[in-house]
Amino acid sequence: MTWIAGYAVTGALIGFLAGMLGIGGGMMLVPILAAMFTAQGLIPEHNVHLALGTCMASIMFTAAAGVREHQRHGVVDWGVARRMVPGMVVGTLASTAAAGFLPQRALALAFAVIVFAGATQILLGRKPPASRSLPATGPLFAVGVIIGVISGLVSAGGAFLSMPFMMFCGIPVRTAIATAAAISIPVGLVGTVGYIGSGWNVPGLPSGSLGFVYLPALVALVAASTLTAPFGARAAHRMPVDTLRRIFAGSLFLLATKMVVTYW
Repeated sequence: MTWIAGYAVTGALIGFLAGMLGIGGGMMLVPILAAMFTAQGLIPEHNVHLALGTCMASIMFTAAAGVREHQRHGVVDWGVARRMVPGMVVGTLASTAAAGFLPQRALALAFAVIVFAGATQILLGRKPPASRSLPATGPLFAVGVIIGVISGLVSAGGAFLSMPFMMFCGIPVRTAIATAAAISIPVGLVGTVGYIGSGWNVPGLPSGSLGFVYLPALVALVAASTLTAPFGARAAHRMPVDTLRRIFAGSLFLLATKMVVTYW
């Protein structure tokens, strides 16, 4: 029960941040879960895989809870979401399906590098002048595939990349946050299928695992995160988020560093 409570508390925090910042929370959640699974002694050689798969599964529920609140404010651009989803789904499925064949250390270090880059971008808040429109279908599909591959590797819904990309293309920040959350739902679903498949025949996984998705942790995470995500989304429409973005970026730096130290 202690571990279940720990998962729930973690889910509540991640859910609030996910709702506020339009992210699925995977970048922050993966190193926390990996550390918790290691402390539990689940399966040392696959704890990162389990963390990635469980996080990916939680994304679609957490994102959906936040999107409902954003939709109440009418800021989700479903047209943009429909255009970006196909490429991201293809990229996510490809990378998650291959994840089981990659060494745990390589996954952990790749995760850390990408998170360092994402945290730096969030911290600095730099973005080029808006081009005012999304690219044509072909280039947009290619961009989606790239974001999807990265999202699958770090078990994220892709919002940490799709959101600044949309802002670069002239989409207002609150619309970009809400739309990125909406895009995370199908990406999370497809990524979950990929992690289930890649871990399906792996021997020695703990009881309650569905491939690389650890169901006891998932249930506790989702139960808490879906309660707090709407509050985070509501806060995004009521207060500036610059300070919270800095806190979030700082947390990512610390967690990615912990991942490197643990698996170097």
